[in-house]
Amino acid sequence: MFDILEADIVVFQETKIQQKDLRDDMVLVPGWDCFFSMPKHKKGYSGIVIYTRQSVCCPVRAEEGISGVLCPSNSSTSFSDLPEDQQIGGYPTLTQASDALDSTSLATDFVALDSEGRSVILEFPAFVLVGVYSPANRDETRDDFRLGFLNLLDIRVRNLVSMGKRVFLTGDLNISREELDTANAESAMRKNSMTTVEYFSTPTRRLFNQLLEDGKVYGERDHGRERAVLWDICRGFHPLRKGMFTCWEQKVNARPGNFGARIDYVLCSSSMKDWFSDSNIQEGLMGSDHCPVYATMKDVIAIGDAEFNTKDLMNPPGMFQQGRRMQKLSAKDMLPLSGRLIPEFDRRQSIRDMFKRTQTLSMEQSLETTDQSETDLAMVLSSNTIHDLEGNSPALKVKVVDYNATEDLSTPKRPGQTQRGIASFLNNTKRQPLEKQSDRPSKRVKLVSTIPAGSNLTKGQRNLRGFFKNKPTDAASSANVPITRKSSPKSSLSRPVLSNAIQQQKPSTASMVSMTSKTASTLANLKEDITSSFMSEAPLRKSNWVLNVHDPIESKESWSKLFSKPAAPRCEGHNEPCISLVTKKSGINCGRSFWMCPRPLGPSGAKEKGTQWRCQSFVWCSDWNSKVD
Repeated sequence: MFDILEADIVVFQETKIQQKDLRDDMVLVPGWDCFFSMPKHKKGYSGIVIYTRQSVCCPVRAEEGISGVLCPSNSSTSFSDLPEDQQIGGYPTLTQASDALDSTSLATDFVALDSEGRSVILEFPAFVLVGVYSPANRDETRDDFRLGFLNLLDIRVRNLVSMGKRVFLTGDLNISREELDTANAESAMRKNSMTTVEYFSTPTRRLFNQLLEDGKVYGERDHGRERAVLWDICRGFHPLRKGMFTCWEQKVNARPGNFGARIDYVLCSSSMKDWFSDSNIQEGLMGSDHCPVYATMKDVIAIGDAEFNTKDLMNPPGMFQQGRRMQKLSAKDMLPLSGRLIPEFDRRQSIRDMFKRTQTLSMEQSLETTDQSETDLAMVLSSNTIHDLEGNSPALKVKVVDYNATEDLSTPKRPGQTQRGIASFLNNTKRQPLEKQSDRPSKRVKLVSTIPAGSNLTKGQRNLRGFFKNKPTDAASSANVPITRKSSPKSSLSRPVLSNAIQQQKPSTASMVSMTSKTASTLANLKEDITSSFMSEAPLRKSNWVLNVHDPIESKESWSKLFSKPAAPRCEGHNEPCISLVTKKSGINCGRSFWMCPRPLGPSGAKEKGTQWRCQSFVWCSDWNSKVD
């Protein structure tokens, strides 16, 4: 997956997993570090993870949640109470928090807002990366929670900017910025009888536009939000592009017709505008109802009057100089929030490492080896730029990917159940040279040697082709001739013992002929007796037998009609077989099945006539069945 994305930082939202569901291929990814935030109470809900390529970038701090009230792993001290040199900073103050709580009438606290696994924050020397998964606008019962989450996010971002830190905000915000970012803006305003001003003045959209440059804000700005602090990178590179959507409704198959909305963003501080060389969406990458959004950083970025290599600012001080590694990555550089330090995965190897290395390495040596082996790979996958002979580093590509666990995650196994045995085997067993191992007979050799020399068992198959061959038919078994084994000193080792015995005990031709003739006469007599007894019965018996005959073809057709599904009607617009769906909307028709056109919705989002998109054909399944009857 990471090879396809060609990125150095990947952010996934809506992972829908718990710690017990984690597997080796999710955590122990060679050359990558990962930082998870999982829901504390709701199972199979929300979740976010950030992967960073170790050969290119390494964060200096990592936190979970927005408010700072959560605690690091194996600690009872919250992130906001840590020493200043261990904090990311920018936590909401009591005054700011009380204003947010009063404005949204929240009946919950910060712990509840951060307990659903909706944010991971990483700090690099260049900027603070904030990966979020904002609550969706499903129903009115979650409006207060959603607005409270966005308020805290706005406060945290503004506080970080006021501290002098640069911010890179990315993720699924579940907000369409303006009319250009959604296909149903006009229909939504018409359905809710809203004006354009009212549409942009909804609480979440107004809050979001006040955070962005060139955001449409009607009326005076809110207190504390007088200045925009973030820049929409993707829209900045494509200011007038229509249909640049990142999410589509799967229930109505709206993706082929591109009837969707742009709710996934890559945003950065206004001072970072010149840092990026490209930004776009990858609408052709399937696998979820969302598509990836990415932003590519330049090789060299300017801060004030000085220029810096990107790798110098994406790693701890002194690790890179002018894009070249000066220090190797060690175990002490791993942060407490790293997924590799989860108890089930700490100090363990992946199954791939078992085949790559001949001896067990320590964590520090493993990280060093991984760092060296992944450097060239990052140089190839990170950028399309041409590198000169001096070893210029590639551009850093940061991507955000929405990931639906119901589509890509298989049923997880218990982590460490098999690997724990493998790890202990690697740590406690010393490999012996091949010369010594060859002197010891294997278990299979012992098993074969226990078979008696005169046994009548055949040898097992020697290759895969023998598995598909038919079993040879024994003439002796069909003639009911007893098989007696005689030892033959001249028998070859390559010929089965059973075949040799059969050849020695082959019956004579005269005996086989006499047996065949005797069997034939017995069958002839039996047939004559049955025929005579049947013909001696009364004529009524014969007539009844004729009347009770059933036609097998007719019976098969009757059963097929009974159990087969009714033929689907054809749509009026395209003369194609309709598809059957079930109504889930509450009301008198909830649960009823209906037929409709199989084609996807068009760009207009409505059923069309005379086009290649979904036509207006619709019929209830009950009505269609009554017509057939």
